[in-house]
Amino acid sequence: MTIRVDWRSSCSLTGTVLKWLAVPLAVPLVLAVLDGDAVFPFVAAIATTAVLGVALEQLREDPDLGQREAFLMVALTWLGVGVIGAIPFAVVGLGADSSSAFAGSIAGLVNALFESMSGITTTGATVMSGWDFDNQSRAILLWRQLLQWLGGLGILVVAIGLLSSLMVGGAQLMETETQTRNVRKLRPHIDETARLIWGLYVGLTVLAAGTFYALHLLGVAPNMDFFNAVSHALTSVSTAGFSPEPESVGAFTPIVQWAVIPFMILGATNFVLLYYITQGEFRHPFESEEFRFYLGVLGSFSAIVAAILWADPEIGKGLEPTIRHALFNVVSMVTTTGYASTDFALWSPGATHMLFLGMFIGGMAGSTTCSIKSLRWLVVLKAFRRNLFTSIHPEAIRPLRLSNTVVDEETIRDIYAYVLLAIMLFFLLTIFVVVDAARAGTPVTEFEALGASASIFLNIGPAFGMAGPMDNYAGFPTTTRAVMVVMMWVGRIEIIPVLVLLTPAFWKS
Repeated sequence: MTIRVDWRSSCSLTGTVLKWLAVPLAVPLVLAVLDGDAVFPFVAAIATTAVLGVALEQLREDPDLGQREAFLMVALTWLGVGVIGAIPFAVVGLGADSSSAFAGSIAGLVNALFESMSGITTTGATVMSGWDFDNQSRAILLWRQLLQWLGGLGILVVAIGLLSSLMVGGAQLMETETQTRNVRKLRPHIDETARLIWGLYVGLTVLAAGTFYALHLLGVAPNMDFFNAVSHALTSVSTAGFSPEPESVGAFTPIVQWAVIPFMILGATNFVLLYYITQGEFRHPFESEEFRFYLGVLGSFSAIVAAILWADPEIGKGLEPTIRHALFNVVSMVTTTGYASTDFALWSPGATHMLFLGMFIGGMAGSTTCSIKSLRWLVVLKAFRRNLFTSIHPEAIRPLRLSNTVVDEETIRDIYAYVLLAIMLFFLLTIFVVVDAARAGTPVTEFEALGASASIFLNIGPAFGMAGPMDNYAGFPTTTRAVMVVMMWVGRIEIIPVLVLLTPAFWKS
């Protein structure tokens, strides 16, 4: 068979990204040195990624990135970083005494891969239990946070900058990964766009860290020290959800929870719109139908959940806590951040089912968010409404418009296909979770399986029951967790880059 894909170029450019992964790995290495903790886990990861990256770069001296090569590179890059990112977890686990409490957390290949892939895909699901957090070094906890920050926009922006300097398809890669077609409108050159988005991402993270730490200095957030402030800034802006605290954001005072909400919302907002805001064009975002739909979903879902909680006599938290917990956890679920301000798994079925529904929505295209995304749902709803109209008026020609721009029919069909495919894969994963749990003798209810499958595949993080926000995924069978690792990867790169690799025509036609 003659392979029609220049896989050497894809691997070479993936190697370039992996080579530079040594830079963020140096950050927890420095912290480990300062704290007097083990440095070998990070040295081993740096050496591995540097050697592997340089070796892959040698496959093609003059790489060229076409559409197929872009798909392959996206898939390989996320997979490669996920595997390399697991090395510190695996090495620390191997160094632990098998009888120690630590050995039950991220020790073992599957658990290390689970934690790393959950990080880089900004899922936020974890195999660590509450007592595990006290047994981890700050360096390991920081690496968990950095993985999620890199997975938000970091890998994409670095890749764009590298590809632009190599004069290959940077814009094509960005549009392949972010599913947005307006990245070229920011700057005439894609490398300038990459630097601009990188600046927005870093700036928003610094602003979040400064805000959180300022609350500590003001004395209203005693345990939000500098380490926690940076850690939560990294994972709120990246809509990721890992926290160094076993109780997530519920470990902090209410004012911290209120402060985290806007950063989750901004992280799930299209970065093109954020750019316009920095230019003083505050009306521009509200001209976007997707942005209005996104805010409308957050507002309506929060109001419904708050009403359900208020009507539940067993909760009885008062007006402010009810509004805060409803808004916080709805925003966390819809934006796919996965933080929790309380154990919402204990809420009434009405409230938990609203959160479950929110998992499937997601934030805006061109942001750090995952899930199906608001843009696709908006197009689906508009197309459905148009179908109802044309059923009554079969002769009518009614183009679908989004923010006064006509959406072509091919795009509508692609969106329908993607939504259907995502829901099908979610149900298939749910069936596997139920069957594998029964095989292993692990008690898993239907709703627990549904919640865990949606949370993993849509990259949310916490779910319900044994996968609730104050629990973890360690209770699922090893085979289930291994499949979940793959499904987090597939969900994060939005299915298509993986499926096209499995199509024979991709390789030989």
